[in-house]
Amino acid sequence: MGTFFKQLSKQKMLMLMSLPFLLWVFVFKYVPLWGWTIAFQKFRPARDLFNQEWVGLANFKMLFQEEAFYRVLRNTLVMSSINLVLGFVTAIVLALLLNELRSILFKRTVQTISYLPHFISWVVAANIVQTALAPEGIINVLMLKLNLIDQPVLWLGKGEYFWGILGATEVWKNVGWNTIIYLAAITTIDPSQYEAAEIDGASRFQRILHITLPGMKSVIVILLIMNLGHILESGFEPQYLLGNGMNVDYSENLDIFVLKYGMNMGNYGLATAAGMFKTVVSFIFLMVANNVAKRLGESRLY
Repeated sequence: MGTFFKQLSKQKMLMLMSLPFLLWVFVFKYVPLWGWTIAFQKFRPARDLFNQEWVGLANFKMLFQEEAFYRVLRNTLVMSSINLVLGFVTAIVLALLLNELRSILFKRTVQTISYLPHFISWVVAANIVQTALAPEGIINVLMLKLNLIDQPVLWLGKGEYFWGILGATEVWKNVGWNTIIYLAAITTIDPSQYEAAEIDGASRFQRILHITLPGMKSVIVILLIMNLGHILESGFEPQYLLGNGMNVDYSENLDIFVLKYGMNMGNYGLATAAGMFKTVVSFIFLMVANNVAKRLGESRLY
């Protein structure tokens, strides 16, 4: 214990610099957990938080008996999985391709173009997607010109198309931004490894397969673990903005479900129970993924 406090005294400036961040985490991340008590109450906004009618697990029973809950849970898992797979694959592939470019000017141009959509708000991005997918939009015009369809398709009016549209939109908006950390990981690889491989006659593809990808492995594993911790967070803005009455069976996710029951219907207990369920499941996914990585000898969060 004495050694611990001695080390702590040596790092007192670092501790003082960390104090504002720790306070921020405590105030905005831990204090709000008191709100989880609403999941066990028949909450009425006019009353004090601890002067409510306690109902035990009734809200959770109602939640798991609600047919709509399983539909939105399915949608959330599918959309999260699509975003996870497409996000990882496209970002890694783009980072590898950018790393192989020899023209610095062309490389920076491609990077800039791919980054720009990330800084567009979802309101603007959703409007662009809706315009492009409208019956008179560019997608229908091109497909008609290429004789791929006989008549314009109402893409956002068919629920079975929504998951694919959302996945493509997420890739378009975020792929450039997601490549940044992979490009940073590539820069840490010793260039002499590429030179030795080239002398040995390794092709460009072989250098990518045996040098670049293994050099990115630890970063990929860490990001995969962190993303699995958000498996039930498929987003809110794109689903809310691109969703409509015709595709609601495929576009509504847990976040919209919580909003609908909590704000529109005034059932705050059920909405809090759904949010609590999402957090607990995400935490379990995070712990399991981290332990699996630990057992396999890979990089992990702790």
